[in-house]
Amino acid sequence: MDLDLAIRIDYHPAITDKSTSDEKREFERWERSNRMCMKIMKRAIPETFRGTMSSDIATAKAFLQDLEKRFAKSEKSKIGTLLASLVSMRYRSKGNIREYIMEKSHLASRLKALKLDLSEDLLVHLVLTSLLPQFNQFKVSYNCQKETWSLNELISHCVQEEERLKQDKTESAHYSSTSKVKGKKRKDKEAADTLASEETTEES
Repeated sequence: MDLDLAIRIDYHPAITDKSTSDEKREFERWERSNRMCMKIMKRAIPETFRGTMSSDIATAKAFLQDLEKRFAKSEKSKIGTLLASLVSMRYRSKGNIREYIMEKSHLASRLKALKLDLSEDLLVHLVLTSLLPQFNQFKVSYNCQKETWSLNELISHCVQEEERLKQDKTESAHYSSTSKVKGKKRKDKEAADTLASEETTEES
């Protein structure tokens, strides 16, 4: 349908009395394409851009060029927002460290799509520095070794470490609960022995 004719071909000169029938036909095709392109693009772009576009723009190609400049400004702002989120994001110990790391990775992927490519090593370090103090021994162990981990390896090791911490916490809570029960039984026994001793003394 030659809808993109006005984008592929530069502005076509207007017809005059001296224009040939072929030139008139070509201009009519170009003018129709330009009009349709402008309508389609204005309906398709986000509302936030519509109000900022100049009303003096008459061609689809100029409209696209102006839109590109404004999108570049918005793109920089979006990069800043995503980067701030990636750096400030912290693991809150909700019990699923895998999802947390994948969310970090997703932010990095969105930055890559905006032409800000972060290395995998940097992403691994960003994840490690954002973990809770409970993971300090785990982080020291990583820093002491020569090898670096890929993101998948980091996820695997972090999941194992989280499971180990959960198990240690459960065992610690069980030991504390058992100690309290034993302590209570000991106190009850001492109290019973004291009472029995007092009763024996009174009888004597």
